[in-house]
Amino acid sequence: MTSNLDPDARTSYRLISVAARLVQRRQDDALAHLGLTRAAVIALEGLAGGPLNQEQLAETIRVQSQTLGRVLIRLEGAGHITRTRQSADRRQFKVELTESGEAILEAARREEINAYPDDPNISWKVLSEELSKFVNALPASRNQEVVPFAPPEHRTARRPQGPRGTGLRGMDQSDH
Repeated sequence: MTSNLDPDARTSYRLISVAARLVQRRQDDALAHLGLTRAAVIALEGLAGGPLNQEQLAETIRVQSQTLGRVLIRLEGAGHITRTRQSADRRQFKVELTESGEAILEAARREEINAYPDDPNISWKVLSEELSKFVNALPASRNQEVVPFAPPEHRTARRPQGPRGTGLRGMDQSDH
């Protein structure tokens, strides 16, 4: 099977992945003494603009609501957020920062700044703009029709699957 991926795109995807892992490790180290994780800070950041229900927050920060629930339980236990059941829909929680949450978010922001490289040769604005374009080009949820790691101009349509198909080109039962 040959790849239809632009070599520059593939290299860029891999660099983004490596950079993300390195930054995440540095953030984890910087946040550990605050008792926070990256996931907790992302949730706190999502609430910085005001209260949201859990589903809205999950959508805003692009995580599954179930995953977010575990993070919110820890943040609530630490007193950084409150979760209040909605009267209209008892399954929904209104989530909002407490004063402690606002303070810990500010502390986390300071710690994260120190986790990043201070290199004047990096064009941070350009990097930010390009990464924003990249993130905005990605759908918020997984689209099963999109071929992973293929930029839009290189994507090919998937063939219809039989009842026992795998969805992987060349691997369906009908091809054997």
